[in-house]
Amino acid sequence: MPDIKYLKLLAEKYPNRKAVRTEIINLRAILALPKATEYFLSDIHGEFDAFQYFVRSGSGMIRMRISEIFGNILTESECDELAALIYNPEAEMARREKSEHDFDAWCKVSIRRLIMVCRIVSNKYTRSKVKKRLPAASSYIMDELLFADDVPDRHRYYDEIIDSLIEYGAARDFITDLSETIANLTVDRLHLIGDIFDRGPKSHFVLDYLMANQGVDIQWGNHDVLWMGAACGNRACIATMIRINVRYNNFDMLEVGYGFNLRPLASLAQAIYGDDPCEFFKPNVLETNRYDPIPPELAAKMHKMISIIQFKIEGQEILNHPEYHLEKRNLLGAIDFEKGTVMVEGKEYPMRDMNLPTVDPADPYRLTEEEEEVMIALESSIVNSEKLQRHMNYMFSHGSLYKVMNGNLLFHGCMIFDERGRFKKVELNGKKYKGADYIRRKN
Repeated sequence: MPDIKYLKLLAEKYPNRKAVRTEIINLRAILALPKATEYFLSDIHGEFDAFQYFVRSGSGMIRMRISEIFGNILTESECDELAALIYNPEAEMARREKSEHDFDAWCKVSIRRLIMVCRIVSNKYTRSKVKKRLPAASSYIMDELLFADDVPDRHRYYDEIIDSLIEYGAARDFITDLSETIANLTVDRLHLIGDIFDRGPKSHFVLDYLMANQGVDIQWGNHDVLWMGAACGNRACIATMIRINVRYNNFDMLEVGYGFNLRPLASLAQAIYGDDPCEFFKPNVLETNRYDPIPPELAAKMHKMISIIQFKIEGQEILNHPEYHLEKRNLLGAIDFEKGTVMVEGKEYPMRDMNLPTVDPADPYRLTEEEEEVMIALESSIVNSEKLQRHMNYMFSHGSLYKVMNGNLLFHGCMIFDERGRFKKVELNGKKYKGADYIRRKN
């Protein structure tokens, strides 16, 4: 029996022919369904509000579905308002509660409309898959309404469900659950192709959102790998991660979101650069901190301090690993302190800032005792941050350097080529790789 090995594999999951036939019928039926929507996003960089809007709206797909259903019934303005309810139910309900003469009546109409939208966006899935996507608290009621039939005798049953939601004050929660279900069903698979972290102030909110949803895969970007390395205790990654987020004024995320202790860094920066305005290190403020409003003057000093520390730690790594071939990045040792210049790839440039009291020209990459204490404090708070470790465990378990899906290769960044357009060999741990072998080896 040449097929015995396949039969043995089938037997591990299916006890008899009837079970196999049932599964085959099920799979063939699933293949007849319309293809579910896949959504591709990259370079979120902590911009949670924009990210959430894009995902919840399906880049306009939900608004299109509303037009298909209600285009001949509702006005454009009413269609927009229904879409706004799905995108941000809490805000829209708060607005309606103030503007509507009869808020309960508005809730009743909205629930009926949302049910119709949810039926349309769920028609690409089996009933079993839809039920798995329903929120636990509302799953029974939502299942009854979504799969309601047109039998006249049951209309009263469905009306009673909605009336009870209003009567017992559950309408707001149900509308929120229903709106989130529509958003989740609109996009079956979310591919995040790199760089969730840095620059923007709410990377931790992005991770919370992802962890609460199904059908997500992540291809790591360079900024993601930076955070993963920092969570593992790599000092170069720690210094770089802190520098980037201090530069972008993300103190709420660092200190409140993840619980990092930045006080030693702030204290040393103030002590060393008290009279230095640190003009070239002023933070790039994308959003004002609500819980930890660090003055811009102190933020600039912290930025300069952690930058010097980063240059020193990176310099140590480069000196210890000549196989990296990154000697050109070791710029502290290329500074002429008498002339006030720096040599970069054979060309001399004037330094814009020569107030470098913590840099020893004779040993520029050595950390001072105070800088060492700052790094110990940062390393301790980062490695022991429960929320950061939980987020990074998710990144490791749900992410990879690349992913092949539906015949497409998903990866962040670019492949390395030589000047003739051929895959370039890259040395890793004494061996050279190129092309697909390089990606596999890195992964």
